[in-house]
Amino acid sequence: MVTLITGASTGIGAEFARQFAALGHDLVVVARSADRLEELAAALRAAYGVNVTVIGMDLSRPDAAEQLWRRTTGLGLEVDVLVNNAGVGTHADVADADPRRLEEEVELNCRTLVGTTARYLPAMRARGAGAVVNVASTAAFQPLPKMAVYSASKAFVLSFTEALWAEERGHGVRVLAVCPGLTDTPFFELAGGGAATAASGPLAQAFTRTPQQVVGHTIRALSGHKSSFVDGTANAVVIRGLNRLLPRRLVVALAGRLIHG
Repeated sequence: MVTLITGASTGIGAEFARQFAALGHDLVVVARSADRLEELAAALRAAYGVNVTVIGMDLSRPDAAEQLWRRTTGLGLEVDVLVNNAGVGTHADVADADPRRLEEEVELNCRTLVGTTARYLPAMRARGAGAVVNVASTAAFQPLPKMAVYSASKAFVLSFTEALWAEERGHGVRVLAVCPGLTDTPFFELAGGGAATAASGPLAQAFTRTPQQVVGHTIRALSGHKSSFVDGTANAVVIRGLNRLLPRRLVVALAGRLIHG
């Protein structure tokens, strides 16, 4: 079994690599930071005796999915499990943000994810086996002020994945969207604009999960039949409650309060 993981250098992506390696999967790990990937790969080879292929590349480039597919095909790698984990967020009002960063956010979170899925999926369908895991977010369920592009992109990922699940359920390919909430990763530090400080507040911390919890839940969910799930009981209860019981504009305000303090 070969599992390809994008955004594998830190956080949830690195944990996906660890847990799939522990299951005996050979890996293809992809991220911009090749040095971090090499360190991770060396540790996984030593711990689990698996083959790990490192591909350092900028996945926010418009041709990233095509270039990645060409690299793996050229190496003769047949991908059995695709984990589209790479993603980025920007913490700022749209009016204050760098337009190019917002455009790169859409490229990475949406275009590259669709591109990798569309390139690796046909072979899975032809074999009648395989899995696609797309990492969405609890942000998919309501707009987030100061993270408008991020929440919109994750709504796209969730909708795309659930439609894909319906397309592939009769072809032997497992499709799953995982919707983590706040997770103990460098994500908010990279988002900038004071996001890390807001995410460290007591209210936010009450909902924060670890990468180990998120990935463990995802791997267990792969053996089921759901098209998507919200990670963490507290997150699931809040998401369902907010969206069923409250007006949309109030949900937006409360979501912003939870994330930004």
